Amino acid sequence: MNAQTSKPFYPSAALRPVGSSTAQRIVAVARAHFFAHGFRSVTMDDLAAELGMSKKTLYAEFSSKTALLRAVLLDKFASVEKDLDAVMARCSGDAMAELQQLLACMQRHTEEIQPPFVRDVRREAPELFKLVEDRRREMIQRYFGRIFDEGRKTGIIRKDISGDLIIEILLGAVQAIMNPAKMEALGLEPKTGYSAIITVILDGVINKKGRSR
Repeated sequence: MNAQTSKPFYPSAALRPVGSSTAQRIVAVARAHFFAHGFRSVTMDDLAAELGMSKKTLYAEFSSKTALLRAVLLDKFASVEKDLDAVMARCSGDAMAELQQLLACMQRHTEEIQPPFVRDVRREAPELFKLVEDRRREMIQRYFGRIFDEGRKTGIIRKDISGDLIIEILLGAVQAIMNPAKMEALGLEPKTGYSAIITVILDGVINKKGRSR
């Protein structure tokens, strides 16, 4: 498997994070409320009141709550990728350290997201839920793919299972479990779901040399 590059991925210019200071301020407040309380229960009136601005000003930056949600998601993606890139640069060449810090970084980022948000996005904005799934897949392929490649070369990741297969198993588990219906059925939150999946997968692919680190 070819190692994935660590260049930020944006499908098109239209999906890039917002740049104006007013828009960034709106996104920061919306991100806190959406992730904590869900998308459906937070209104544009609520956000305008907290921001101390009129709804006209709010709608001048974002034409709808869905457009604002898209900007919030892209802001989240950008912050995750920035932190993951920093981990990869800081621990370059040490696959086990990269893996440990990558998992800690992902754990911190999933702690921000509460179950109502995941549920609401899937119900209210399925096209954006698809965007989340696509970006999640791309990041898993890029970052874990690179670490698994490095780990196989240094002997801490099993070589009898191909890197591509390991990634597909990881992606399959994430896809099957990290959705609102399954998480609710299993009584999981995003952070505990991710942690359980990664722990189980890695337990099967890290060899004795890696476990001793």
